[in-house]
Amino acid sequence: MAINKLHDEFRTVDMSSGWETPAGYPAGIQQKILSGALDEVNKRGSRTRLLRFEPGVYTTEPFVHEYWEEVFLFTGDLIVGNDKQGNGGESFQPNTYACRPPGAYHGPFKSVGGCVLMEIHYFDPA
Repeated sequence: MAINKLHDEFRTVDMSSGWETPAGYPAGIQQKILSGALDEVNKRGSRTRLLRFEPGVYTTEPFVHEYWEEVFLFTGDLIVGNDKQGNGGESFQPNTYACRPPGAYHGPFKSVGGCVLMEIHYFDPA
């Protein structure tokens, strides 16, 4: 199966524009797609994106999806496992990494001071 990403040499990433709130996410969490595309209906493809949280933003329910996910926390703080009011959970600092197989429940998530993550999503080759 071919990877749906273009050859893209080093370039400056514009961190001030091109951000959008993904479907199902609260305002204050935005993504910027760096490469690829993920077809969740046909279960194929891959994408690399940046995900940023504004300070104080949190989700209220765990996430689960049918693709692999690798996550690296570059800047800020990320709390994993908060409750519906944004309380509790385990706090992580920059230079932390997670790899989740399809079907793994994860979250909810919160950031006290804001953060930027890089995520790589992909399906197992058929």
